[in-house]
Amino acid sequence: MAKPFRFGVQSFNADSGPDWAAQAQRAEVLGYSAFHLADHILGDGPALQRANHPVQNLAAIPAMAYAAAVTKTIRIGCRVFCIDYHNPVVLIKSAMTIDKLSGGRLEFGLGAGWIKDEYEALGLQMDAPAVRIDRLADVIEAVKAFCNDGQADVANDTVTWKEFEGQPKPIGPAPIMVGGGSPRILRLAGREADIVSLNFNNRSGMIGPDGVQLSSEAETMKKIGWIKQGAGDRFPDIELEIGAYFTFVMDDPSPVLGQFAQMFGLSEQDMLKHPHALFGSVDAICDELERRRELHGISYITVGIDNMESFAPVVERLSGR
Repeated sequence: MAKPFRFGVQSFNADSGPDWAAQAQRAEVLGYSAFHLADHILGDGPALQRANHPVQNLAAIPAMAYAAAVTKTIRIGCRVFCIDYHNPVVLIKSAMTIDKLSGGRLEFGLGAGWIKDEYEALGLQMDAPAVRIDRLADVIEAVKAFCNDGQADVANDTVTWKEFEGQPKPIGPAPIMVGGGSPRILRLAGREADIVSLNFNNRSGMIGPDGVQLSSEAETMKKIGWIKQGAGDRFPDIELEIGAYFTFVMDDPSPVLGQFAQMFGLSEQDMLKHPHALFGSVDAICDELERRRELHGISYITVGIDNMESFAPVVERLSGR
């Protein structure tokens, strides 16, 4: 049986506190089930320009806490925390504090990092993907130890804890989201996560044609296979999430569709079916999401804050089905 649709909003920027509060509150009113940050550090400058990534002008943890404080029901998350930017115990304790103070509304997203220029600009060593993904597995083990009853004893290559209990505990299980696009991380996500966030394969360390081409419909089918390999019998319990980064709700998307297809070196038909893109009217997008849920099992879709209002009729029509 297909999982019911859920919809999230992701925001990078806010000009002031009241605007930020209004974004989160409006997402809640419109029926979105989750309000997400990302976890990036860089402001404007050459490093960010090379990464081809939007500015994030808010730190994720305090912004999540603020969003939780001004809302009542919407889940609060981060797609996703880069574990290399945080001390694990401080990150986990901060996240569980947000869960406790929000009444159990945390979605705890974790990832292995990917923006090469961000690491270099911050003076951080960017290890090989296999090393970073193994470190992510260590941190996930630590999250579960922190949240379980008893002492949070962990001894792995990244985390060595003993003689203390993790507090606060989550209110009910706080779902762990793991995001990525490569075989190794998606197998890990299948094994350990409650929510798997399908992303580009960001092997190039920046947003560009390579990552988009490696996330086509055919490539996404491969990604679902890697998740299944990691998940085994637990695959039916996993929620599959994806960011619809290129979303245009319009009756005639032909001009913009052609531009994006050319930009990323894809045919217009492949761009139209691209799992990270949605082009067309409300009716067309609803039909396409139903098709993708049937084909891929993807039931959780996140759009950018700029699309929150135009995409709301899709949320209203499909939520709860």
